[in-house]
Amino acid sequence: MDLTVLGLNAIWVMLAFILVLFMQGGFILLETGSTRMKNAGHVAGKTIFTVGLGVLVYWAVGYAFAFGEGNSFIGLDGFFFNPGADESLPPSIFFLFQSAFAVISLSIAWGGFAERAKLGVYLLFTLFFVGFIYPVIAHWIWGGGFLAEDGAQDFAGSTVVHLTGACAAFAATVLLKPRIGRFNKDGSANEIPGHNQVYTALGVLILWVGWFGFNAGSTVAVDDGFFGFVAFNTHLATGAGAIAALLVSWAVRGKGDVGTMLNGTLAGLVAITASCAFVDPWAAVVIGLVAGIITVGSMKMFEKLRVDDPIYALTVHGVAGIWGTLANGLFATEELAAQVGVGQGGLFYTGDWYQLWVQFESVVVC
Repeated sequence: MDLTVLGLNAIWVMLAFILVLFMQGGFILLETGSTRMKNAGHVAGKTIFTVGLGVLVYWAVGYAFAFGEGNSFIGLDGFFFNPGADESLPPSIFFLFQSAFAVISLSIAWGGFAERAKLGVYLLFTLFFVGFIYPVIAHWIWGGGFLAEDGAQDFAGSTVVHLTGACAAFAATVLLKPRIGRFNKDGSANEIPGHNQVYTALGVLILWVGWFGFNAGSTVAVDDGFFGFVAFNTHLATGAGAIAALLVSWAVRGKGDVGTMLNGTLAGLVAITASCAFVDPWAAVVIGLVAGIITVGSMKMFEKLRVDDPIYALTVHGVAGIWGTLANGLFATEELAAQVGVGQGGLFYTGDWYQLWVQFESVVVC
């Protein structure tokens, strides 16, 4: 390959890494804005601490478990990763890019810990999550594991990153119990409003921008221009998610709800993350619309179940992550699946249920 193209690819992935890392700023604003002022400093500080610790853990063991040579369950080499020279994308840049994904999934998990966990809990969970839980699931789909062998389609991580983080958030919020005063004895819910919705909105916007590194950066190349198509689908789905959530909340409650709209925006981003490289633009819009619609019902469902989820991680990253993963089994085109080199076309194009089954398998094992 031409050295100029190799250099451009390396610069593009490095830029994508920076965008994904900067998404942590979005998470800081989103989480602090959605919680009470008395906990804002703790929430923000723990993010910086756990990102720093997470990168070191991922370097020591996580990257090896995810991308090392091994078996269909786990990678078994490359511990304390030492990047060497390579004829294509420099391994150091690929490591940086993947490490940013690992700590994004970790930040999603913190939604279930919000306002209820001490610093020591964050430390211990970071070790387990970045050192083993996340890398093993990443290996199954991205590292040549058994789901990759089955043809699972998850271009940038609706399952690997978002659903994994959301499952961890769900486990945490069940173990830690609701915040004091969140629910009454009769099961009814009390609002514990976040202290700054401007922070929340700005956080969502930063995440939207950073997501172009997340999705389009996952092409790890610029020479064929495919990253533009991926970004295009991402943008359409996100806009659709925002509008759908706002209109549905307006129809249900008689007025538009800003918080629901912001969650619908993120749900659209999460849902298109798996399929941004596999579907046509019209399908991207449908995927975003459905994500925005189910956001409203999902938020209410978890409240009825007395699950205290301050930043709605279970809805935005969990339910939308499931929908986004399954959507590939419906909307993936044969041409794009062949171009990406993963799986086959979805049910609506092939009449074959196989890809939908593989996507369902991915959700269940995650």
